[in-house]
Amino acid sequence: MAMPEKSSCTKPSEDFSHFPQIIELNVGGQVYITRYPTLISIPGSLLWEMFSEKNLCSLTQDNKGRFFIDRDGFLFRYVLDYMRDRQVVLPDHFPEHGRLQREAEYFRLPELVKMLAPKLNKLNSVGNDLCQNDLEELSPSIDTMFNPSSSSIVHISGPDNPLALTTGAGSHLKKAGFITIGYRGSYTLGRDSQTDAKFRRVARIMVCGKISLAKEVFGDTLNESRDPDRPPERYTSRYYLKFTFLEQAFDRLADAGFHMVACNSTGTCTVTHDQTDDKIWTSYTEYVFYRE
Repeated sequence: MAMPEKSSCTKPSEDFSHFPQIIELNVGGQVYITRYPTLISIPGSLLWEMFSEKNLCSLTQDNKGRFFIDRDGFLFRYVLDYMRDRQVVLPDHFPEHGRLQREAEYFRLPELVKMLAPKLNKLNSVGNDLCQNDLEELSPSIDTMFNPSSSSIVHISGPDNPLALTTGAGSHLKKAGFITIGYRGSYTLGRDSQTDAKFRRVARIMVCGKISLAKEVFGDTLNESRDPDRPPERYTSRYYLKFTFLEQAFDRLADAGFHMVACNSTGTCTVTHDQTDDKIWTSYTEYVFYRE
């Protein structure tokens, strides 16, 4: 998408007529609408510098005239909330504390950085102090595998059977579970199927399963913009991958210890032209992977 840039800078002025009272922002593809005073409410911040009369160099705009900021569009909502209320309320099981702190540093919001620092320290200490929710999820008979080569052991006594958890630098706790990979694909076969074949085209690879497992396997290649703010032990069917190579997804699953246990597919065929007999085959396929 082309984003024309203005090349001139306007001289400082005492009035605010050069900016409307309602500002539309395009932050990494996410659209936000806010008041102009909100954007300049924290002197010294990056947004204050961008939109105040002290620096009137024209900003990058998208093709609809919205001011474009090339940052994480999902996390910007919390930055904007802070600028409105001087506080930020994060959802339970929020997994992006580190990235949000990085955004706060980028937008020059030192107080927000301080607010996030205790949360980061608490998360970093999880190896020494397991919270109650984590203990409830760890069950050797259901969904947890332990690496006995750990350098330290935490003993947790239960009513019937004590549970030893491996922690420390040498530990690898991997939860069992299912991940389903689904995709819609198509290919075209002409009259001469050997020379006219247009091979498999995958529009998007969908990921279904427990959120914590999906993030463990696919990491930054997982696009979760359609289903944000969900706790890691919940399930989702709205994630998809940023790449479209099935084999790349299979490699990641294999590296994480998953193996395929089932698959199914449905397909249809349509004729594109009566004279050429070209046929387009479309299909929806799902692969089910499991880790013990």
